[in-house]
Amino acid sequence: MLKQFPITQYINEEGELNTNEMKGEVSLDLIKMFYQKMLRARMMDKKCVNLQRQGRIGTYVQYEGQEAAQVGSALAIEEGDWMFPSYRDHAATMTFGHSLRNLLLYWVGRIEGGIPPEGKNIFPPAVPIASQLLHATGVAWAEKKKNTDRVSLVYFGDGATSEGDFHEGLNFASVFRSPVVFFNQNNGYAISVPTEKQMNSKTIAQKGLGYDIPSIRIDGNDILAVFMETQKAVERARNGEGPTLIEAVTWRYGAHTTADDPSKYRDQSESDRRRTTTDPLLRLEKYLKQQNNWDEEWLAETEQEITDEINTALAEMEDVPEAEIEQLFSHVFEKPTWTIEQQREHHMSIKRGQV
Repeated sequence: MLKQFPITQYINEEGELNTNEMKGEVSLDLIKMFYQKMLRARMMDKKCVNLQRQGRIGTYVQYEGQEAAQVGSALAIEEGDWMFPSYRDHAATMTFGHSLRNLLLYWVGRIEGGIPPEGKNIFPPAVPIASQLLHATGVAWAEKKKNTDRVSLVYFGDGATSEGDFHEGLNFASVFRSPVVFFNQNNGYAISVPTEKQMNSKTIAQKGLGYDIPSIRIDGNDILAVFMETQKAVERARNGEGPTLIEAVTWRYGAHTTADDPSKYRDQSESDRRRTTTDPLLRLEKYLKQQNNWDEEWLAETEQEITDEINTALAEMEDVPEAEIEQLFSHVFEKPTWTIEQQREHHMSIKRGQV
């Protein structure tokens, strides 16, 4: 299966363009745009880790190292399309237009954190593993029934492919030719379980064979490969040709969450090595240097602009009052059940000092 599903790569680890298909099409503006958006995502991630350590936000789910997979794929869809993130895909959502203020509000438990800007079709992050695949498939099918050309892009990790929702989503999308792109980020670990211990499949891409879904493995640290191959899948879906399964092979440097200790189950020196070899930003830096287009002044200006944007969003987030605990009882059902009302009343009684 490894031979049947080789890893597609456009820019290698040395920053060299290794495909004739893109020669003449890779502009300086495109590469700098890729770099800026990945840098923005990385700086936001680092800021959130620091905020969690300072006690200013809750447990945080980091993604450093996976920027190319998320940013490149998010750039392949357009206004009006649908995005279905897991709890780790805020690099994708911020690239697709989610507000940084609301992304931060999510990590302090505010309802607003799951609400995208007006006109942005971004579902709230899915915490249950793989449930978002069914949402994405259903919405894509609905768009098809309405005769639109809208597409769903759904993110999930390698662990999600061991869930029933993954198989149900792929089967339904295959049968009804739903316009959905299934985007897997294979980080090699489902929390603490390495891929080889949770599946006998040599690849995740091969799982599409059982559903007759076109599948591909890509270098998830090569943003050009991610962008181009996701764009192809999106166009297939938009043209009525059905779903695609993409396996982006990548590596996350840090822990599963800020509550996790990855040194308990993997060799963290691998992350140190990959920072100097397969890092997605370093790869573009090498490419730009080979083209004599690396600009330290541009980098400094870009970093400052991103810092200002993040700090503004943080100030706006911290200006919002803390959530009321009563919100726990809202939005569970369209109409609250008697059990929810009973719990709410019990809580209010405690608040009034009656219990």
